Amino acid sequence: MRYSFMAVLLGTAAISPVAHAMPADEPAAPVADPAVEAEDAQSGGIVVTARRRAENVQDVPVAISVVDSATLDAQGTYNISNLTKLQPTLQFYSQNPRNTFINIRGIGAPFGLTNDGFEQGVGIYIDDVYYNRIASATLDFVDVDQIVTLRGPQGTLYGKNTTAGAINITTRAPSFELEGKAEVSLGNLNFKQGKASISGPLTDNLAARVSVTSTDRRGTIYNTQTGQYIQSQDSIGLRSSLLYKPSDSFALTLSGDWNLQDPICCAFQFGGYGPTQRAANRQYPALVAAQQAQFPGLLPANADPYDRTTDVDAQLRARNEHGGLSARAVWNLDDRNTVTSITAWRYWDWKPANDRDYTIYPVYTKVENPTRQNQYTQEFRFNHEGEGFNLAVGLFGFHQKIRTSGNQSTGLAASKWLLNPTNALSNNPAVLNNVVAINDIRLDNTSVAAFAKLNWNLTDRFVVSPGIRLNYDKKDGLYDSVVTGTASNGTRQVVSADPTSASYNDPWTAAQRGVQASQNYAPQVSAWNLSYDLNLRYEVTNDINAYATYARSFKTAGLNLNGVPADSSGAAIPLYFQIKPEKVDHFEIGIKTQFWDRRATFNLTGFYTRIKDFQASVSNGQGTTVRGYLANADRVSSKGIEADFSIRPSDRFSAYVSGAYTDAKFDRFCDAPPPPELAGGTALPGVAGDKCAYVGTPSAPGTPGGASPPVYDASGAPLPGVSKWAFSWGGEVNQPSTLFGEDGQFYLGYDASYRSRWSSNPSPSIYTWVDGYSLHNFRAGFRTGKFDVFGWVRNAFDQNYIDLYLAGTGGNTGLIAAQVGDPRTYGGTIKFNF
Repeated sequence: MRYSFMAVLLGTAAISPVAHAMPADEPAAPVADPAVEAEDAQSGGIVVTARRRAENVQDVPVAISVVDSATLDAQGTYNISNLTKLQPTLQFYSQNPRNTFINIRGIGAPFGLTNDGFEQGVGIYIDDVYYNRIASATLDFVDVDQIVTLRGPQGTLYGKNTTAGAINITTRAPSFELEGKAEVSLGNLNFKQGKASISGPLTDNLAARVSVTSTDRRGTIYNTQTGQYIQSQDSIGLRSSLLYKPSDSFALTLSGDWNLQDPICCAFQFGGYGPTQRAANRQYPALVAAQQAQFPGLLPANADPYDRTTDVDAQLRARNEHGGLSARAVWNLDDRNTVTSITAWRYWDWKPANDRDYTIYPVYTKVENPTRQNQYTQEFRFNHEGEGFNLAVGLFGFHQKIRTSGNQSTGLAASKWLLNPTNALSNNPAVLNNVVAINDIRLDNTSVAAFAKLNWNLTDRFVVSPGIRLNYDKKDGLYDSVVTGTASNGTRQVVSADPTSASYNDPWTAAQRGVQASQNYAPQVSAWNLSYDLNLRYEVTNDINAYATYARSFKTAGLNLNGVPADSSGAAIPLYFQIKPEKVDHFEIGIKTQFWDRRATFNLTGFYTRIKDFQASVSNGQGTTVRGYLANADRVSSKGIEADFSIRPSDRFSAYVSGAYTDAKFDRFCDAPPPPELAGGTALPGVAGDKCAYVGTPSAPGTPGGASPPVYDASGAPLPGVSKWAFSWGGEVNQPSTLFGEDGQFYLGYDASYRSRWSSNPSPSIYTWVDGYSLHNFRAGFRTGKFDVFGWVRNAFDQNYIDLYLAGTGGNTGLIAAQVGDPRTYGGTIKFNF
């Protein structure tokens, strides 16, 4: 089923783990009243199968947003990043495909830190297959039929347990009627995009579908050092599927896909300078001045991020390849009982190259963490449709193997940049030149679960829906970093942090050890967890539904696999190996309404989520090089209100507005990492036995050479990455007409989004607040049942905005790196289908 307007595509209800869009190949359960379904479709309703029955989304007690393929194509939403412009409660940030995270209502994943050992709080599913890493789901959408976003804890009906929500993407199933479509888009920045798919029968009971998409665009940032445009787009995706349907009661779908992204990417620009507590001669202005003597003629990056230039000197690469195979079998045992099996294998191959110092200088000449992942999943579900109730029970198994082989090298500018200028060795480029860290990072992650969900109709209008999930997780990790450097006598040797090593007292080795030292540890964790929920729905009238939900959920314990702080002997401290699991209590109430003969909808939801032992990014910012790792904040909460209104008074006009107020904050986090303006100076002494107390008074923020607290009390501070206010709105008007002898519609569409300012640092920093902004998109064209030709402009008013700030980079020098959002883009699209 296709829906033409965004106005009818955003439905919000109470949170519940039951929402799960049924792929098109699944045999449908009996529909109570086909006339009602037809009426819903004509009046702008969305029919979903959240509870194994065809229902108007307004009748389902689920916090859900649904976007169909027509809307995705019209608005140029061809990946998850673009999807956030349509959904105010969704946040997406990406330094590169691997260092990518997505949050819902401000929670989901630790902000700004890549670590193989933690779980996502938002699950990504494509045709029922769980994608463990967000990086493997940054693909361009291939032949998508529908995207369903669920907000709040999920896991008592299907798949992997997630604490913040899930994004379910459904692709078009093979068809037993010959059909196809093709689409070509051209735009500025040399934008070229093509999509094509064809489907049809091979035999009476076997159908196939093949789809392809390709996107190419020049980068938006010019690198004056290399003469290249970076932050480009270069991707291709292939997907094919076979549907075997020997009877109305059985369907087997075999699917395979391959995706490759290989852009010139990714680097940050110079976003500014914010004084820290470091000594003045170790801050960015002084370090730049010192480099001029060593590298005459080289200038620091331009201070205006919106001139869209950079001068990073290291090689850049972001090759992201992923694909897999799946088999989905569905048996309708009878009119009441259905069994579903989903078996899948996926791989992810990440080959990057980065410039970690964000400057023109050869401080870090190579920063690479190539990663290879294999994941295997198996799910069984049994659904029973009884008299007055329906029940779903299932089993889920997951195994993941990750192997990362890191390589980091420093260059000729490293000594002067990373060593204290009072140390005579800082004037000798050879000391830190070619210090190489070879990192072997491994994770074996296994998870099994049993789950069940009951929908019990106590009366014709009152439904009680309890759910439960039992989960077992086991993780085995390894972090082995071997650092080698040149000793003062010219020999190569391991840079060890062990005081008993023969080279420990060599002055060159001591200087190298202060930048990075070898470290080895093998953490493990395993645990059982129980989660459950209860959803209540009351149908006030045929067009008004009220609901309430309580959910008790968890996020699996994690492992720190990027290195951790060391003790006085140089050994990794076991206290930091593990991150405790999050414990989540979630409450939600709301109301969903339809009126004006179902031409209009208004939905209102209130939510409150509290999390104990929230998994957060921290850093030991007092050292020469900031080492980031994960730790637990004591308590976090996210509460707010979401509202959606849509109207479709006639077939000629539709409009919508969606808004969210989200207050997400640290309720208690007294040992958070100090923000850059308080870090890097002389560390005040801590108090034994009290992780949050210290002796003395910190210097004023941004006082070079000042005193820094060992910890920072972030209690009451907002969580990073989330705006308090976010909105999306728009509409479309059309007029029937004839063009070149074809009957169709001329149409004009407008869509916009707004988000208020937000913090772009794990602990709020005065330097990294991102200002609020709005984006406006327009499209106009002519469409018929066979083709659609339209022009579009996105970010029409060329709004300057920041996607992400990074502070504390390169050793807390005060350098602030910025990732700038896309400028105005425009172009045209031609679509054909048969």
